[in-house]
Amino acid sequence: MSEPNETTPPSDDDQMREILETLLADDEDITARAVARRHPSINAASSITRSEARSRLLSGYQQRQAEYRRWRGRVAKRSGADTAASLADKDIRIAELEATVQLLTASHLAMLRAVGELGGFSKWARFYEEYRDARDKLIDLGAVPTATIAQLTAEISTKLQSTTRRKKR
Repeated sequence: MSEPNETTPPSDDDQMREILETLLADDEDITARAVARRHPSINAASSITRSEARSRLLSGYQQRQAEYRRWRGRVAKRSGADTAASLADKDIRIAELEATVQLLTASHLAMLRAVGELGGFSKWARFYEEYRDARDKLIDLGAVPTATIAQLTAEISTKLQSTTRRKKR
């Protein structure tokens, strides 16, 4: 007996994914046999179970279906009013968390601007060199200020220094 071909054509994988999505949406049991019955080019369940990639895909959808069914069972045991109240509570909690994220983002941005004005931004940036993922996430959240840096010419620099000296007197 020859080894199963692990290189399945992308179209077969796409078709299998569509079939699995349909089975999941219709809440039909997801099995290799059910997929084989619906698939145009796979005729036997063993064609799915012998292929590692197809077997992993099937297993993932079976886990998703089990999770959906667990959640549906939880909801079915509760009254409609109780479920609606729980959903409303969760919506309120989500709104509170989103407001907290906005507040933390704004305060973080203000703190970084203050640090930058005091000349410590380079030290902050050096600290976050080791935490690139955290820094990238902060940038994605808009919690890191952006500024364009312009080179001062010698003429402008001397004018700024002279006006600063005059203010100190």
